[in-house]
Amino acid sequence: MDEKIRIILIIIVSVSIFGLLVFVFVKNYIKRKLEYYLKEKNKYKNKN
Repeated sequence: MDEKIRIILIIIVSVSIFGLLVFVFVKNYIKRKLEYYLKEKNKYKNKN
């Protein structure tokens, strides 16, 4: 029984770490895209 609990905990921790890494990656990706979009929008606005 203890071995099963240990395996389950290892799986939960691994999935949590992987989920956190994916979340950070996606957050940074969206932030970069948003900054790029706002920069392009300001360039366009300043031309007119």
